[in-house]
Amino acid sequence: MVTVDADALSQVLGAVDLRIGIARRVSLDAGSLLPIPADAITLVYVASGGVHGHPPLGDGCRLDIEPESQRITVDSEIRRDRLVSGDAFLSLGGSPFALETEGSTSLMMVDLELADATSPLRALLPPFLTVTGFDALEPAAAALAENMGLVDPASCPVRQGDPIICRMMAQTVLLSVIRAWAANGCAPAGWPSLSNDPFLDRVLDAIREEPGRDWTVERLAGISAMSRSTFAERFRTAVGRSPADYVTEVRIDAAKRMLDAGRSVSDISRELGYASDEGFSRAFRRRTGMTPSSWRLAHRIPVPA
Repeated sequence: MVTVDADALSQVLGAVDLRIGIARRVSLDAGSLLPIPADAITLVYVASGGVHGHPPLGDGCRLDIEPESQRITVDSEIRRDRLVSGDAFLSLGGSPFALETEGSTSLMMVDLELADATSPLRALLPPFLTVTGFDALEPAAAALAENMGLVDPASCPVRQGDPIICRMMAQTVLLSVIRAWAANGCAPAGWPSLSNDPFLDRVLDAIREEPGRDWTVERLAGISAMSRSTFAERFRTAVGRSPADYVTEVRIDAAKRMLDAGRSVSDISRELGYASDEGFSRAFRRRTGMTPSSWRLAHRIPVPA
């Protein structure tokens, strides 16, 4: 079984910021064909029934849970074309795909969009990701998945489907699916690595560990044991952006977590190496389209009356 660096996984998951579409429950008759959008990330949880893919999902890692012992076995040879109640499916989009129901089926679905177009998530994950037995692996997240769709107001007027709560539920389910896939032996060796280069990975780790340091190209090249020009070229080829742009990405991701934790803008700007609060706010707005205070307000958890 491939093991995954828990700190690296947490850093990947902690950097995920989403815009959430309306989660919905889709009830389908046997033999129905449900297209999956090719231009969006789509999360599907099979609440009941079963589906298979068109084209087939293909070869991949399959998790099987023994009900009595809850022992997990991993089989990387099984074709993972069939999903049944309690399974989860994530499509990263990019190609036409559809699910066909095998009987009367109920699916919980939500369309997701990465808030940051430069997020490494697409580069780190396969086009399709499935977790069989997700309800046994992550029962709390599966319970959220069962209920993250909006309910018909006429039948349930007390539940209004607050968009912030729905967003949090969907993000929790998404991260739980990725963690279950990665932590139980389905991730490839070395995952998650943006570069597949141990020298560049050393640089990426250093930036994530100290995002507020004055990271010049010369200093980063020294960590990678390369010349400045060689490092800059290899970094851009492997990671898909310049070293300076990646440093900014890591800083803004760290800033979001600090804002969630209630830290002040001044504290955050100092810790992340910005010369002033104004400079930090400008960098944050360029990256997210929002000021830090507006972002905090939009992501704040509502306090019940």
